[in-house]
Amino acid sequence: VNAKKDQFILQHIANLLWAMAKLVDNGQEQTPELKEAVAALLPHVNARKAHFKPQEIANLLWAMAKLVDNGQEQTPELKEAVAALLPHVNAQKDQFNAQGISNLLWSMAKLVDNGQERTPEIKGTLGALLHHVNAQKYQFIPQHIAILLWAMAKLVDNGQEQTPEFNVAVARLLSHVNATRDQFIPQQIANLLWAMAKLVDNGQEQTPGLKKAVAALLPHVNAQADQFKAQGIANLLWAMAKLVDNGREQTPGLKKAVAALWPHVNAQKDQFNAQDITNLLWAIAKLVDNGQELASGLNEAIATLLPLVKVMREPFIPQHIANLLWAMAKLVDNGREQTPEFNDVVARLLPHVNAINDQFIPQQIANLLWAMAKLVDNGQQQTSGLKKAVATLLPHVNANKAHFTPKAITNLLWAMAKLVENGQWTPGLKEAVAALLPCVNPQKDQFDPQQIANLLWAMAKLGELVELHVVTSTFESLLCRFSDNPQLFQQDIVMSLWGVMVCCARLSLAANAIKNSVLEKHMDNLSTRLENTAPDNQKNQQIIAMAAIWLGRACPIIPHYRTTISKPQADLRNQLQSCMPSLKIEQEKSLNLLPPVDLLLPDHNMVIEIQGPSHFVSDDFKIRNGSTLLKIALLQKSGFEVIEIPVNQLWSQNSMKQCIDQIKARVDIQPQGHGCVSPDIGSVEETNVTTDKKWQSSSHCYLAPEENSEKQTDKPKNRKRKRKKRH
Repeated sequence: VNAKKDQFILQHIANLLWAMAKLVDNGQEQTPELKEAVAALLPHVNARKAHFKPQEIANLLWAMAKLVDNGQEQTPELKEAVAALLPHVNAQKDQFNAQGISNLLWSMAKLVDNGQERTPEIKGTLGALLHHVNAQKYQFIPQHIAILLWAMAKLVDNGQEQTPEFNVAVARLLSHVNATRDQFIPQQIANLLWAMAKLVDNGQEQTPGLKKAVAALLPHVNAQADQFKAQGIANLLWAMAKLVDNGREQTPGLKKAVAALWPHVNAQKDQFNAQDITNLLWAIAKLVDNGQELASGLNEAIATLLPLVKVMREPFIPQHIANLLWAMAKLVDNGREQTPEFNDVVARLLPHVNAINDQFIPQQIANLLWAMAKLVDNGQQQTSGLKKAVATLLPHVNANKAHFTPKAITNLLWAMAKLVENGQWTPGLKEAVAALLPCVNPQKDQFDPQQIANLLWAMAKLGELVELHVVTSTFESLLCRFSDNPQLFQQDIVMSLWGVMVCCARLSLAANAIKNSVLEKHMDNLSTRLENTAPDNQKNQQIIAMAAIWLGRACPIIPHYRTTISKPQADLRNQLQSCMPSLKIEQEKSLNLLPPVDLLLPDHNMVIEIQGPSHFVSDDFKIRNGSTLLKIALLQKSGFEVIEIPVNQLWSQNSMKQCIDQIKARVDIQPQGHGCVSPDIGSVEETNVTTDKKWQSSSHCYLAPEENSEKQTDKPKNRKRKRKKRH
């Protein structure tokens, strides 16, 4: 071929390239000789472009697309040959037959899917071909219908606009699916359902015609279940999961089709590639998340697929890694046990996150962080690999902040709050949160009720990590279109109510802050909507009780709390009792239906809270979380003076002694009302919780060690006298 390249007539050039593409598609290796032969012919395509017949043009473009799809590099010569032929498609558009139109649209879709730029020439060619699909003068056979719908779905997935002409073509083809449903072979059935799912996922309306086409094909999936290849099984299950995820009802026909395919996952397990494994696990997770029961067939399929992830030889691309970790997190969230094998797969995937962290697109970054947070929330051990993966991704949140959708913003903030709640403080988290929050208000109208509830919860959970004015302004903008929504789930109302309470708590604890009547009105509204509901768990009962206390209402329920006496708490109590034998001290006392306090001094209306790591967002015992702030504010509102002691102040005898001395100083003063009078120290910002020797309010104290404490210990009497004078 190379030696005689200048002697081939046009038909020979077209036939040769078609033949080489067909051989490669059937397993022929792309040897250096084959590549040289292709390279030798491509310049002749360009040079003689004006003389090819319509069928030859279709065959040439099909051949080049097929070669590229099988690994041929898109060299400048190949791109030039494609570009040279496209104008002639438009010029000869009336001379292509049904097969030619099908092959051309398939070629365009495949080239674009493999990186070909969507040039004006390609767009013009597509427009000309769609016109002929709509003309209805062709008798498209089942193969053509399947190819055309697959191609149109693939083009949309790569940015093709769904114009009115495009939608008309889809509608016409769907009617043919219903009419010729008995004539499709298994591969075509798989491609058709994949195409319809992909179109719907990209915004195509689930019209009656589309629903009928899906319903017409499902019985054939069941009947021909044993004839589908591995890729077909993966595509079918992905398609059905995607249709369900976009609102398709899980009809008996769909459930039967799904059930018929599971046994074949195990039977063909050795034939699945990385993408197939990813699609299958994603599909299982999505079906389960939409109500599919984790029955024996599903569990067997999962057990079959997990070992394949571990031994997969071909590399997982970023999309695979993101989808796999998302799927595993979703399965765990729906009751899948975290077996040693399951955990081993997670551990094997995490290093890949670290290795290719700069290759993930924004949606994948959001899904990965959500998945890791969800796994941790369900008991996944926080290994060094997981911590590294989180730390690696956080800088990319800041870099991609302008490209996250409302759903991604919600998932990211939820994930960061959940990681913090489970004790994971990672460098870069504060910067990532600060980068995302300004993106909320500009898109406030695009968040659905569940997303708003998650946002409110996350911002509240992050506590003092988020500036108070940012929290209040964001809460006000989101709640104005949320509270009055009649279609709210109980859990969304409860999460939002808790978030609003935390925001109000922060305002009450901040020096010189003005009470926000708008937020309290929303709190009242949300609480009222829960009055006649039966909370389904203890946490929700506790939130409803706290809201009633805040609003001064009769509490509709009596919440139950777990009580635990920590060693620092017991040690401090013993030391206090030793120093002041007459002092009455109670432990784990629930006051006014609030969560139990660590230590209560009932004769002084004083509460002492030993704040361990779980009370803080950061690992330096400086930034308190929302739960801690709400508890402190509610205790103050109920008339108690609150003294907070970070647990790191009790790690040495010297610092513990300082804490006891400061408590003694406050106990020695006769209570005025419900607490002691604070010194006039001016305005104290809410975030300055670690400033030494500063009382935050008349009923709130944060203990910290004295400066130059070693020198002061030599003069205990003077120190005590000075402290009394100050107060």
